Amino acid sequence: MIRSVPLSVLLASALALSAAPAPGSPAPAATVQRHDADAAPVLVTLEEWKAMATQGASAPLFAREQARASRELDKQLQRGIDVPVPKDPGGGYTHEQHKRNYQAIEAAGTLYRLTGDKRYAEFARDMLLRYAKLYPTLGPHPAGRSEVPGRLFWQTLNDSVWVVHAIAGYDAIRDTLTPADRKTIDDNVFRAMARFMSDESPDNFDKIHNHATWAVAAVGMTGYVLRDPTLVDKALKGTRQDGSAGFLKQIDQLFSPDGYYEEGPYYQRYALAPFILFADAIARNEPQRKIFQYRDGVLLKAVDTLVQTSYGGYFFPLNDAILDKGVDTEELVAGIDIAYAQTGDTRLLSVAQQQKRVLLSPEGLAVARALQENKARPFAFHPTLLRDGGDGRQGAMAILRMNGDDGQTLVMKNTSQGMGHGHFDKLNWIFYDNGQRVVTDYGAARFLNVEAKQGGTYLPENKSWAKQTVAHNTLVVDETSQFDGDWKLGAQRPPRQLLFADTADTQVSSARMDGAYDGVSFTRTLALVSHPDLGEPVVIDLLRVHGDKAARYDLPLHYAGHIMQVGFKAERAVAERPVLGKANGYQHLWVDATSQPAAGERTLEWLLDGRFYTYRFAASAPTRAILAESGANDPDFNLRREPALIQRMDGQKDATFYGVLEPHGEYNGTAEYVRGANSRIDRLERIRGRDADVVVLSLAGGKTLALAVADDGSDATAEHHVSGDGYDYRWRGGWARFDAKSGAAATPREANP
Repeated sequence: MIRSVPLSVLLASALALSAAPAPGSPAPAATVQRHDADAAPVLVTLEEWKAMATQGASAPLFAREQARASRELDKQLQRGIDVPVPKDPGGGYTHEQHKRNYQAIEAAGTLYRLTGDKRYAEFARDMLLRYAKLYPTLGPHPAGRSEVPGRLFWQTLNDSVWVVHAIAGYDAIRDTLTPADRKTIDDNVFRAMARFMSDESPDNFDKIHNHATWAVAAVGMTGYVLRDPTLVDKALKGTRQDGSAGFLKQIDQLFSPDGYYEEGPYYQRYALAPFILFADAIARNEPQRKIFQYRDGVLLKAVDTLVQTSYGGYFFPLNDAILDKGVDTEELVAGIDIAYAQTGDTRLLSVAQQQKRVLLSPEGLAVARALQENKARPFAFHPTLLRDGGDGRQGAMAILRMNGDDGQTLVMKNTSQGMGHGHFDKLNWIFYDNGQRVVTDYGAARFLNVEAKQGGTYLPENKSWAKQTVAHNTLVVDETSQFDGDWKLGAQRPPRQLLFADTADTQVSSARMDGAYDGVSFTRTLALVSHPDLGEPVVIDLLRVHGDKAARYDLPLHYAGHIMQVGFKAERAVAERPVLGKANGYQHLWVDATSQPAAGERTLEWLLDGRFYTYRFAASAPTRAILAESGANDPDFNLRREPALIQRMDGQKDATFYGVLEPHGEYNGTAEYVRGANSRIDRLERIRGRDADVVVLSLAGGKTLALAVADDGSDATAEHHVSGDGYDYRWRGGWARFDAKSGAAATPREANP
């Protein structure tokens, strides 16, 4: 599932965008004219430029990047310089042109240093002089979409991104300019933009947020290039220069000790670029700060963590996330190259192999040469618990994995809210198998930079559907969303991770959520379990709810695939499709079938990419089973049509939902055969004790597999006893597994220490 997307321009991620010459290119030392030692490059040193000029051509991946960059930039030179007056939102002409321009400035500076071709330096100079005329005339962007609209772009964020990349290109040519041109560009472009982003926009600059990360990186890098220590200090410590904000504070608060970023994998990917690029600038210019060792090397941990939060090359689409973002994104290319240069960790090289790209920088050259020397070793994807919050106490993301890269991966989202980009989905889960998304998360309702879809920004349905709790695989109370849709309230109430355990054939995560709904507490345990009599590992799900009054409890399961069998009686909506509700996401669900309330287990089977999936489910009281599909009340066709199963329980204060998801069998349409289409699980039971539950799977062939879960999984010393169905289950700790033949006594096989 790894994608290879060709670069259309020089990778717009490199702080130190440098490159190797194409074969036969003259070395830059022969042509570069230094007019002022104080204007010499600082984001890539002159010595590094010279080294890359002589060594880059011998590294094929690096040389290919330079050749591609040259082709793209030469096209831009032929088209000429276009610096339009800003007017369009994201996806519009002026927006995209200013984006192309910063990429071209960056590429031109790099290629000038590598080839000695003065056309490139002159092109960058002339374009920046055009910006020096335009920028002082600009006020707030006419299509501004935030409290602090940008000048070149509709939001300040994009202005910051422009500076991060353009300053790298400018750094490469700055010492070739006349003093007059240099002063004009210094003052009217970069110093003016830095002032706008910091002193004139302090509320944005001093936030703890990815927008501010881009801003401080832009101002700090500008400070190094312009030799302005005040700009650097503001970038590091905030506009007040007292450490209450700025880059260091952001590292402290946005990353957990494990390198997990508060807004989730998608925005960790986006924020990684300014964090890593500015850190690289700091390391070059102020090595005594030891920025990559700060907080026990948390920025380097963040690179590893970002890769861990992916499957098949795509990031887990949690919170506001675009589904097709993955490890080949330019931000992670920068992260991998710089992290490898800092650590020499050859596992990172296997990710670079998948990316098929490197930075045109000293770091990128190091990766390209290491790949050429066959130093890569596999990146180890493994079960892990990633703590959330700067102190590591704001919940966690649990990742359970079996059977390698394309095997089974279960993600349990017990993290903090994720600020404004967070969704109302505490104790949500998603599941991957056979290289596919099986139990799904919608991600964001957005078509990034597609002008026809509201300029590429978040659509109204992002709020009315994608963020709502019913759009996720977690508990909904009385058809409302968690925290009543208030993310600031959600930020004050993270879940509590109770246990995480990993053995050879059983992986378990359990967490509790209090305060998502007034008077309601719910605890969920998810386990990934293998057994010799099952073709693939299965997912066991146990959700217990305690409320202070009777309520309606809905438990959705969003899945991908085509229904094979509906294992319960239901009234089909054949003539017309009713809508499930009126608000909080329910207005976007068509109803395809509904059962009457019933007790006992039921099943739903579907087929996805040649594999069958049987979901077997039950509850402590009668429930309806509703088959639904997203897309109702969507006149602009903004939503994907995706299926869901919803269990609905009415009139209960306390409730327990339990189920098992079983991958099995194979369908091969080419060879025209079907194998293992029937489930290998005959029965699902739940036995309740005083302070614990046991979920029992009766397997075809007579064996049983039981997972015992304590109400308080955090107590590793407590003893538990559950009796029922002829078995007597006793164990110590938060969980235990019991395997038995039919009629045999149950004894604990695996338990957490």
